[in-house]
Amino acid sequence: MIALFIGYQKVPIVKNTLTEEISLKTKFSIIIPFRNEAENLPELLKSIAELKYSFNHFEIIFVDDTSEDHSVKLIEEFFKIHSNIQTDFQIIANQHTSNSPKKDAISLAIKIAKYPWIITTDADCMLPSKWLSTFDAFIQKKEPNMVVGPVSYLKDNSLINSYQQLDNFSLQATTIGCFGLQSPLLSNGANFGYKKEAFIKVNGFDGNDHLASGDDIFLLEKFVNESKSKVAFVKSIEAMVITKAEKTWAEIITQRIRWASKTTKQKSIKTRALGLLVFLVNLIIILAAILCFIDIEYGFYFAVLFVLKIMIDGIIIYKHTSNFSLKFNPLSFLISEILYPFITIIVVFGSLNGRYTWKKRTFNK
Repeated sequence: MIALFIGYQKVPIVKNTLTEEISLKTKFSIIIPFRNEAENLPELLKSIAELKYSFNHFEIIFVDDTSEDHSVKLIEEFFKIHSNIQTDFQIIANQHTSNSPKKDAISLAIKIAKYPWIITTDADCMLPSKWLSTFDAFIQKKEPNMVVGPVSYLKDNSLINSYQQLDNFSLQATTIGCFGLQSPLLSNGANFGYKKEAFIKVNGFDGNDHLASGDDIFLLEKFVNESKSKVAFVKSIEAMVITKAEKTWAEIITQRIRWASKTTKQKSIKTRALGLLVFLVNLIIILAAILCFIDIEYGFYFAVLFVLKIMIDGIIIYKHTSNFSLKFNPLSFLISEILYPFITIIVVFGSLNGRYTWKKRTFNK
């Protein structure tokens, strides 16, 4: 974690200097797969309408994955009512050719995308107004093949939301730290951009399309193997996408099981080692707490271990929240630190089952 903190510091904060130094250039094809997202789409569409970017420099491809609600009608009516949004948009039906509906959706959309840069997000997200302009400025300066962007949760004051916020802060800080150490390991498909020609060059999702999840990290792995120096993280609040947190603890655990299912399938030894380290540290904390009930003398060792973990986690998370103007709540942090080891162990053992539910469908990992 200390190494990751050092790496985090090495990644510079990016500011949108598009109007000051360089003019608008990059053209994007935004791909948004969705399934039964009528509840979330209004906020996404509203944020699209507020994007501060030339409408003739991006298109939007919505991919409907057999929605059973009125999602499609909602999108159509929105663009009909907001005729001032002059960007091209289309809604296409997904075609299932693999075990991964989302990868199928993205691959299908890329085939018809007319612009050189692909950028993906999710239907339950809200996009910052300078999202595309920040990506554009970053792409022109760094000339990458792939750009990973920051993601945060919509905030409320509940414990379940605070836990997910802090868990995400830790995950985002780890992602950025790995980039700073020149070992990119993690990414998030909710804020993910790459060159269309580079996607085709690495054969897209071929080789991992039998896995339902992982449209982000498996593609990152391919791009890193092809040219690590051409993969970058845009560390900017102006590029940060906001998504909604899960509503129940059961949903949190199911979501994490889906995430964990990808780790064992990654080729990177570093990724597996990092996952194993997280598991072992949290297992040791639980075992140390149990030992305290057997012999009170173990209490000292447990206290030292737990305090050290809190201090290191706290420093990294506080640094991340400061960089992205996010609120750090010490009490919520302490409660989450207590809950985290137990949830982690449940998720790890839950992922061993080999099956998980996502979008009301069951998949094998």
